[in-house]
Amino acid sequence: MKHYLSGLMNRFERIPLAAGEAQLRYLDGDYRIVRPGSYVRCAVTGEAIPLDELKYWSVERQEAYATPEAVMQRFGPLLRSK
Repeated sequence: MKHYLSGLMNRFERIPLAAGEAQLRYLDGDYRIVRPGSYVRCAVTGEAIPLDELKYWSVERQEAYATPEAVMQRFGPLLRSK
């Protein structure tokens, strides 16, 4: 006889993230997941950024960036032209 709790997860198990690219709405200091996934793409390099490593994004452009250098590549020309 199968135990009726066998299908439940314990508190140490994690719900697996959806595989593939996520779609996010970038907010000031936070983001909202529009479509679940495990990563987003850097707008400059195209590199996959795992969601738990995402630190840099533009609210205005709704873009993610992998590194501070990628941010400077994107915004450096705009800053120099002012």
